[in-house]
Amino acid sequence: MISNFAFGKSHRLLKADDFKAVFDQTSFKVHQPNLLFFVKKSELNDSRLGLAITKKKVKRANERNRLKRLVRENFRLFQHDFLMPVDVVVIVKQDIKLVSNMVLHEQIEAGFLQINIQLQKRFMSLNNV
Repeated sequence: MISNFAFGKSHRLLKADDFKAVFDQTSFKVHQPNLLFFVKKSELNDSRLGLAITKKKVKRANERNRLKRLVRENFRLFQHDFLMPVDVVVIVKQDIKLVSNMVLHEQIEAGFLQINIQLQKRFMSLNNV
C-alpha cells in the first residue's frame, strides 16, 4: 500500500522560477519567531514546499540540514490538511543554532496551522460573496 503522506518530487519546489513566483505573487505570509512562511495558491493539484535556508542565516550545514528535515517532515504530515493546493517557501529570519528541536518543531507546526487558518478565512470569504 502506497502512503498518502509521501514527499516526492511533485511536492517540492525545484526551479528558481517556482521560488520566484512564490516570492513575487505571495498570497500571504506567516511569521514565527525564527521562520517566515511565504504562501501562494498553487496552479497544480498538489501542495509544494520550497526551502530557502541560507548559509548567511544558518552557518553550519548540520543546522541547516536539521531544520530542513524538521520542515519537510511537518509539511509531509500537514499537506493534506490544506483546503487548497498551495506553494510554501520557508526562510529563516534569524540563526537557529541555540534553538532546540522541540521549539523549532513547535514553530514549524504553528506556521502550518496558521497557513490552514488563513486558507479557511480566505475560503470562507470567497464562499460568502
